Amino acid sequence: MKKWMIISYFLTCQVGIGLAQDISSERVGKSPWGPEDEIGTLNLMTEQSRLEVLSRISSGKIYDLSVEYFVGMPSFHALGDPAYQFWMTHTPKGTLTDNPNGLGEAMNSKVSYTGDAISMYTHMGTHIDALNHFGLNGKVWNGFSADDFLGDKGWKKTGAETIPPVIGRGVLIDILVLKQVDQLPDNYRIDSSDLKEALAKQGVSLQRGDIVLIRTGQARHYEQATKYLDQYPGINLDAVKWLVEDQGIMLLGADNLSFEAFPPEREDNWVPVHTYLLAEKGVMFIEQMNLESLAEDGVYEFAFIGTSLKLRGASAAPMRPIAIPIK
Repeated sequence: MKKWMIISYFLTCQVGIGLAQDISSERVGKSPWGPEDEIGTLNLMTEQSRLEVLSRISSGKIYDLSVEYFVGMPSFHALGDPAYQFWMTHTPKGTLTDNPNGLGEAMNSKVSYTGDAISMYTHMGTHIDALNHFGLNGKVWNGFSADDFLGDKGWKKTGAETIPPVIGRGVLIDILVLKQVDQLPDNYRIDSSDLKEALAKQGVSLQRGDIVLIRTGQARHYEQATKYLDQYPGINLDAVKWLVEDQGIMLLGADNLSFEAFPPEREDNWVPVHTYLLAEKGVMFIEQMNLESLAEDGVYEFAFIGTSLKLRGASAAPMRPIAIPIK
């Protein structure tokens, strides 16, 4: 990752928890779903909306929208966050030699035993950002303050454990197809005109409560961490404002490292897309998706189904979303 990208992302993270200068003109959003709301726009999802999209499934084909986790995968280790680690805790030969279960050679030579463990940053691989990930002036979505709700073992409000299983109408917006290129320019910022033109070209319109996924093509470089991290394209503030304020979307996602492009377009515009979505509007988003199979088949409208790990107090959680075509 380039040095300026590291510094920019680090500073925006600091702003997110209120450690940088005061943002006098910006305030966290107050939820229209009440003072105890912890899931923001996911409240747009209802039993009826889930049933409606599931009833439209027209195929048994499933598209897996997640990436694999492996040693050497892209990470934020340059910011001091831990890289993905995987190690064996038990192997058949080791179990036979060590006899940790006390069952002896006869049993351990007959029954093979393998075990393993992982260690990782929660914002690695395909994951969903919880509403506590970014904030303003020491507060996160709905006014929950770090002073009152952030303990040594995580947030007591808006933690990843509060994120419900997500089922809704998904829409893919393919920017590569729109631009008719194999690779977007370095740090290309996708704006609202790009989104509108892509939707028109695809013949798809958005509806309130949709789950919108943006394809930048960056997932094709996921196996090459250096290339995946380097000057990646992403969405800008104009585009997300159009999606949230004009279209009423429920959830967002993309195939790049951190959804938006860095640094901000203007030097004075240092409140990032992350803060606008999570802290001001209560809109979560999924990062580091794999949208290539959907794009290859030209599937632009689908039933989206995604569930994340219930990591209590965490600012993100791994998710394995799937897409099923609908009629």
